Amino acid sequence: MSLTLRAAVNDDREPVLDLLEELFEPPARQPPDYTRARATEGFVSAVTQPEADVLLAIEGGELIGMTSTYADVPSMRFGQRCWVEDLVVRPAHRSAGVGALLLNAAADWARERGCTHLELASAHVRVDAHRFYRARGMPQKAVIFSLDLRDADV
Repeated sequence: MSLTLRAAVNDDREPVLDLLEELFEPPARQPPDYTRARATEGFVSAVTQPEADVLLAIEGGELIGMTSTYADVPSMRFGQRCWVEDLVVRPAHRSAGVGALLLNAAADWARERGCTHLELASAHVRVDAHRFYRARGMPQKAVIFSLDLRDADV
């Protein structure tokens, strides 16, 4: 595999957002309030902030995988953590090591920023993804609870 890994730049926006939308394919679903405009804002923020990045896997000039990474919470218990928000590889390139390379690149990115942990969440329906993460030494250690503040009275 002749693969290039690199950080995204603004000109990568449309191909990255196209690939991101593959995360909405079954067994997952599109978030009910997803808009391309909001995704664009998030992409621009991630590629311009020093504590965030979008890492790309490119083969033959084609974007085949990506992950977004954030040096996130400076935890009192664990130190600086890195959050992987999105990790997606085109279906035709899965099980070929692309996801592992992206996850390793995210870990290297995190270490460069002094992070002590790499964390992510994966929807309960993504059993193939869970197998992938466990095979990379990432056991499930927590259950994530999420509250949509736009709809909550809390």
